[in-house]
Amino acid sequence: MGKLALVAKITHVPSMYLSELDGPQKGFRQAAIDGHIEIGKRCRELGVDTIVVFDTHWLVNAGYHINCAPHWEGNYTSNELPHFISNMEFEMDGNPELGRILGEECNRQGVETLAHDSTTLAPEYGTLVPMRYMNQDRHFKVICVSALCTVHYLNDSARLGWAMREAIEKHYDGTVAIFASGSLSHRFAQNGLAPEFANKIWSPFLETLDHEVVEMWKRGDWKTFCEMLPEYAAKGHGEGFMHDTAMMLGALGWSDYEGQAEILTPYFGSSGTGQINCVFPVTPQTGDAVPGPQASVESGFAPGASRL
Repeated sequence: MGKLALVAKITHVPSMYLSELDGPQKGFRQAAIDGHIEIGKRCRELGVDTIVVFDTHWLVNAGYHINCAPHWEGNYTSNELPHFISNMEFEMDGNPELGRILGEECNRQGVETLAHDSTTLAPEYGTLVPMRYMNQDRHFKVICVSALCTVHYLNDSARLGWAMREAIEKHYDGTVAIFASGSLSHRFAQNGLAPEFANKIWSPFLETLDHEVVEMWKRGDWKTFCEMLPEYAAKGHGEGFMHDTAMMLGALGWSDYEGQAEILTPYFGSSGTGQINCVFPVTPQTGDAVPGPQASVESGFAPGASRL
């Protein structure tokens, strides 16, 4: 019997790496870095052996995918923002055994998932950035899950999250943490305005929307949030269409979840987007409220519980 010990929604803004370097922005993302360090500390205290990251920078166009190679090592430059992350060295160990267990349970529960334990595919920076601050000594094994899902139902992502929790608790001998690595609103500043919006949200509407969502999380109003998630993902320009958040909430129990968010890094703006580091207590759940698989039972496209 394994244990899901910690769940968190985390930022991975590349300006965290830029914040390390000498120059005018040195230190300006220290609060976000400190949040990551604290989450890593808590994982160590809880005996976590593997961190599963729902990575909104891993784009997939069919199926769900798990990168569970035994080891990664390299030098990473972001194709999206090469002037923010350039030549960032990384080294991490994976967990092929757990990756296969996760994939098998997702498929049993009707969510088509492939676990890749023999691959040259390296992690994206939605994983690399947080692991830089939580796992520099390779204390934790790491698994990456695709969460920039372009043609997927949010219901399937929620079911995937629950299936992964059941895989951990029923079929894995170890202790695991799950991170949803992605922003709240994700409307980048228009080209040419990025410096002006380095620490701001793109619009008052998005900032107000994000703040209300954070308040929902803090008071545990998950029924309301789960109902509004598809529309929030669309109108809030959700990163990865907020599939990481759907996966995370599936693992927590969806609308039956009663826990309240603990904010470690207060909400902040970055290049127009809304960011946060927060953790959620893992509580006993039946999974009854988690949506069932959708793609595997539909004969064609159904508009419900998908991005608008």
